[in-house]
Amino acid sequence: MIALSLAEIASVVGGQTHDIPDPSAQVHGPVVIDSRQVKDGSLFAAFVGERVDGHDYADQAVRAGAVAVLAQRPVGVPAIVVEDVQTALGALARHVVRRLGATLVALTGSAGKTSTKDLIAQVLRTKAPTVFTPGSLNNEIGLPLTALTATEETKFLVLEMGARGIGHISYLTDLTPPKIGLVLNVGSAHIGEFGGREQIAQAKGELVEALPADGAAILNADDPLVRAMASRTKAKVILFGESGEADVRAENVRLTDSGQPAFMLHTPSGASEVTMRLYGEHHVSNALAAAAVAHELGMSATEIATALSEAGSLSRWRMEVTERPDGVTIVNDAYNANPESMRAALRALAAMGRGRRTWAVLGKMAELGDEALAEHDAVGRLAVRLNVGKLVAVGGREASWLQLGAYNEGSWGEESVHVSDAQAAVDLLRSELRPGDVVLVKASRSVGLESVAQALLDAEGEVAAR
Repeated sequence: MIALSLAEIASVVGGQTHDIPDPSAQVHGPVVIDSRQVKDGSLFAAFVGERVDGHDYADQAVRAGAVAVLAQRPVGVPAIVVEDVQTALGALARHVVRRLGATLVALTGSAGKTSTKDLIAQVLRTKAPTVFTPGSLNNEIGLPLTALTATEETKFLVLEMGARGIGHISYLTDLTPPKIGLVLNVGSAHIGEFGGREQIAQAKGELVEALPADGAAILNADDPLVRAMASRTKAKVILFGESGEADVRAENVRLTDSGQPAFMLHTPSGASEVTMRLYGEHHVSNALAAAAVAHELGMSATEIATALSEAGSLSRWRMEVTERPDGVTIVNDAYNANPESMRAALRALAAMGRGRRTWAVLGKMAELGDEALAEHDAVGRLAVRLNVGKLVAVGGREASWLQLGAYNEGSWGEESVHVSDAQAAVDLLRSELRPGDVVLVKASRSVGLESVAQALLDAEGEVAAR
């Protein structure tokens, strides 16, 4: 974080100083909410959670090097006491972002946010110092924590914004006002909470509404609900996609023998060939979104294509491909799942598994509301249509719908199986996997299927990660 005195922080957040011998003492380290992450010069924000009260760790944080604690009550060590820690954290992030003057890029969408954010960051940092959201810390706590890691050297700040309801993104854009806003897609993620795709579009579009007149709204030309957001912004509109009307588009899209996408990138400044290190054709749209951002920020088509071709996966459990010594390939995409990302992962598995036996180890997609049965059934059916070798549906009711969809689509019989939990899936796979097989593991985060992928890797000792 940029260096700020405790007195200045207290003024910014509207807090009172307690037990602070020197108000001019400066916070120059990161702002953290976990006392184990404290570094010299940190500010420790004490949140009250369901099971843990951060105030109980205030003394430990200061002894570890924190200059002070942002707290809701005096804690016996140097503290800035506020009415609400979350509100104060947001106010501090707003102050820092406006003081820095870095170009802020914000993105949202139903699927692919984290992968696209990672691509944008990897492209932009070839041009100038870039700070970006780690993992999926895209909510009202994670976003300001990320923004506060920016320094005077930061030129680009790339922030992922998530939403579980109307008004959430408006809140985030008020904390960190973007110059460039990117909307990837409107899908079915959280449809049970929103009530429908139109409501999801209304929430995601809050991002482009927040853009200034001299900003840029980067919209997916291939998604009608996203494209319609052009009427909701006063900023310049840039379209990306495979549509011929897109300003930044892909032509001659194809997959390599290993399932990695390649295409000709076209931008208003020229064209250049891209061959990605990531797996699955769905990354083409993510790459085009990143390219549109980079083009708006002055990068040439050749510079963008080179950076995209060199970019890797920065976040865990998202199409994380590892090959065991015996030739079995494990594709760990277990961080989260929705219908769109499930379909994309299955298509990637089919491409990677040409000439090999493929396994789809799938679990529940959460927060689908009344659409849950139909969506799980459809994913099971798609596995059959893509000729996936065997479906292993893991869990309860939703898993049974996956298995039933597969069975009804292709009368698979023994090619689809429903198991009760992750350990049962591991036991089955350990007994039946053979060299050369490709295994995809994917479900919503709450299911925890990354344990299946890890168990299959641990069983073989050391592996060579791609």
